[in-house]
Amino acid sequence: MNSTVSMEEQVRRMNPLFARGEQRKRISELHRLLVGPTARKQYQLVGPDGQTVPIPESIFYLLERLTEVLAKGDAVTVVPVAKKLTTQQAANILNVSRQYLIRLLDDGQIPFTKTGTHRRIRFDDLMKYKKIRDAQRSEALAELSSLSQQFGGYDEIP
Repeated sequence: MNSTVSMEEQVRRMNPLFARGEQRKRISELHRLLVGPTARKQYQLVGPDGQTVPIPESIFYLLERLTEVLAKGDAVTVVPVAKKLTTQQAANILNVSRQYLIRLLDDGQIPFTKTGTHRRIRFDDLMKYKKIRDAQRSEALAELSSLSQQFGGYDEIP
């Protein structure tokens, strides 16, 4: 990640964002607060002038999940559902190469539109494909596991 690009710009460009070092420790503390015994109480944001704003329930749960993921050291990308993604952004989300993603598009496995020569993929279409792909992978893994058991599988480790 380019260090000259601000964290705000990274989020706006939908680049994966990691919490490092001291930030990760503070995020872990925040996560413990959000899931602790008082977690369901009404939380508020406090502005620089002391003005308080209650945190809506949807934002509360989003913060809880964000802090959980970032505290573990994983990256987070915020993507609006109706957002149209570039092929590189979509490839990053699926964790595949851009060339492989383009092959999926050209094979008709994921709907896309063209703006000039650029392909754009709706985020929700990408997530539909991912859900189907993940289900197929799970089925294949379950079948392999079943076959392994039928044919004697692996020797147990003492």
